[in-house]
Amino acid sequence: MKTLSLALAAFMLPLASAGFAAEGDLSLSDGYARSSNPKAGAVFAMLHNAGGSDCTLQAVATDSAEVAELHTHEHGADGVMRMTKVEAGFTVPAGGTHLLERGGDHIMLMGLTAPLENGAEVALTLEFGDCGTLQATVPVDNDRQAEAAAPMAHDGEPMMQH
Repeated sequence: MKTLSLALAAFMLPLASAGFAAEGDLSLSDGYARSSNPKAGAVFAMLHNAGGSDCTLQAVATDSAEVAELHTHEHGADGVMRMTKVEAGFTVPAGGTHLLERGGDHIMLMGLTAPLENGAEVALTLEFGDCGTLQATVPVDNDRQAEAAAPMAHDGEPMMQH
């Protein structure tokens, strides 16, 4: 049994450093943070729910920013993508996943307490209401390329590409 525990710990250690975290039925994989300016950044990842009930990410807390909010992108009437706060949260279906990605749903970090520099880490507490919380630490990777980045605006202002 001790050998199995050690083997499991050895397996999980590299995953934790690669933006993986798990608590109960909830987990996060392929997580990373990035920023293109010293005031704001964003976190992207795949959220997993192995449980039998839907779970909704309702809020995020971090010491890396004054404010962490759930955001998404929507097409404005003028055809420009705009980032908006999501009050209802992000539902991760039972036995399913929810992608936090550039140009889509993501965690917005505003009022960074320090610049997000490559190699640093961002610790997060993800609140899922009745489903509990998930503690995660994601690496900063400002060089990671987007799958598909579109011109965006935040509340009508030019927006950082992320």
